[in-house]
Amino acid sequence: MPEVSAKDVQRLRQATGAGILDARRALVENDGDFDAASQWLREQGLAGASKRSDRERSEGAVSVVVTGEGRLGAVVALECETDFVAKSADFVRLVDTLAEHVALEGEAAAAGLEAEIDQLRVSLKENIAIGRSVRFEAAEGSVLGSYLHVQNGRGVNGILVELAGGDQELAHDIAVHIAFGRPEYVSREEVPAEVVAAERTTIETIARNEGKPDAQLDKIVEGRLNGWYKDHVLLDQAYARDEKRSVAQMLGGAEIRRFAQVVVGA
Repeated sequence: MPEVSAKDVQRLRQATGAGILDARRALVENDGDFDAASQWLREQGLAGASKRSDRERSEGAVSVVVTGEGRLGAVVALECETDFVAKSADFVRLVDTLAEHVALEGEAAAAGLEAEIDQLRVSLKENIAIGRSVRFEAAEGSVLGSYLHVQNGRGVNGILVELAGGDQELAHDIAVHIAFGRPEYVSREEVPAEVVAAERTTIETIARNEGKPDAQLDKIVEGRLNGWYKDHVLLDQAYARDEKRSVAQMLGGAEIRRFAQVVVGA
C-alpha cells in the first residue's frame, strides 16, 4: 500500500471537492497518482462537492446539550440547503453528536468530526457545514439551562443560559422566554454606546419628521428609546408567561450572566 500524506489528501480534496476518506482511498487505489485518483473519484461519483460549496445554506438543524452535572453546555448548528436534508435522521444524529463533543471537549472538537460531515455531503449531495457553535462552562455558583424548539423533527431554535443564584428550572424558563423574545443583550449596560447613539438619532429624526415640537423631543426620544430596550434587552422584556412583569422582576435574586441563541437560517 503506497504511503499517502495528509498534504496529498488535502490537495486532492481541494481539486475535486471529495471528502477526506474518499480522497485518501482514491490515492491508495491509484498508487498515489494524483491524476488517476482524480479520475477515479469522478467515475465513482465522489467528486464535485466543491461545486456545491457555493450554494446557499439557508436550512439546517440545531442541537443543545447540557452535561457534566449541569456545568457544561453547547448549542450547535449544522447548515444545509434544504429542509428535506435537515430533517433526515443522519443529519439530526450528526448535529446531536457535534453538540455533545463541543460541550465535553470544547469548540475545537467539531473539527474532529469533519470526516463524518464530508461523508454526509457526499451521500446527501448538498453543501453541508457547521454553522454557529457556542460553548458555556458554568462558573462556580452558576447553573446552565437550555431549550430547543423542534419543528418537523429537527431543532430549529436553540438556547443556552447561564444563571447565578437560581436553579435549572428557572434557567430553563428563561431559555424558553429567549426562544420567542429573541433579545440581543442581557442588560442595557451591554448595549454598545454607538448602537444607543444611532438609535437615539434615528428616533429623533422620526419624531421631527412627524412634526413633534422641539420642546417635547427629549421626552419623546427617551420614551421611544425605552421601548427599543424592551424589544432588544432581555431584562427589560415583558416575561413571556406573565407580561405584567419584566424578566428582571421575575428573577428574584437570580442573575442572568449570559445567553446564546442559535436559530436556523438566522
